[in-house]
Amino acid sequence: MKAVQFDQYGDLDVLYLGELPAPSAGAGQVAVDVRAAGINRGGSSIRSGALKARFPLTFPSGQGWDAAGVVSALGPGVDSVAVGDQVACWGPQHASQAEQVALSAGQVVRRPPAVPWEVAGPLYLVGTTAYAAVQAGDTVAVSAAAGSVVVQVLRRLGAHVIGIASEANHAWLRSVGATPVLHGKGLEGRLRETAPQGMDAFINCFGDGYCQLAVDLGISPQRINTVADFAAAQKLGVKAEASAQASSSPTVSEIAEMVASGEVVIPVPASSPLAPVCEAYPE
Repeated sequence: MKAVQFDQYGDLDVLYLGELPAPSAGAGQVAVDVRAAGINRGGSSIRSGALKARFPLTFPSGQGWDAAGVVSALGPGVDSVAVGDQVACWGPQHASQAEQVALSAGQVVRRPPAVPWEVAGPLYLVGTTAYAAVQAGDTVAVSAAAGSVVVQVLRRLGAHVIGIASEANHAWLRSVGATPVLHGKGLEGRLRETAPQGMDAFINCFGDGYCQLAVDLGISPQRINTVADFAAAQKLGVKAEASAQASSSPTVSEIAEMVASGEVVIPVPASSPLAPVCEAYPE
């Protein structure tokens, strides 16, 4: 089979399309013919070596953690799905950007017919980050909130969401039930004014400075989750597990149904076949 590979840490130019043996389904596993796989900035950071202390790689390495496709084979002991089932899946670490994957049967859920392949592919990672952070009734601030799937899922979970974004994106945030706050200089004061009783949690989806801001706002480090600033996580003791805490079949199935019903919209700005993957991957 063909799979995205790289042999050393680096930029997009280290990527190539390699030939690998097709994976087989072992005990408790399923093999899936991939129709779509997710691309995200975390993968870029892992590939560049910026996160090698936290996510060390063995070369040659692949890319991707989530995908969607058709079950092609069952390993011994699997009866939860059948060959031919259309599924969304997660867990083939650094391996989902390939023509086939093999993974635990507990890491696949059926794809609702209303969810297109290109949406089912990245569904896991962007959706479960919200579940890992909050409880119903929490007040949660989210950086880089414009168009965010995290914001939408948080609202469906019953959280009060403060979305940090440019003014051009405030109308969209209001349309999904979030309270917009302008990013930039003076942000701490604006957040305190918007939530005078304080905030329960903070999800950093952007980068430097937001984890320290959340600590300064009095939010417990255990309620601060970053997917963008791992140095701050180590320094401040905040969480950097992204979606790990919420990685379960019931959670992913619930997100898939939210998308199928139109309650949550996962934007797909572009798609690409495997061959020119370098053109699709974010810088």
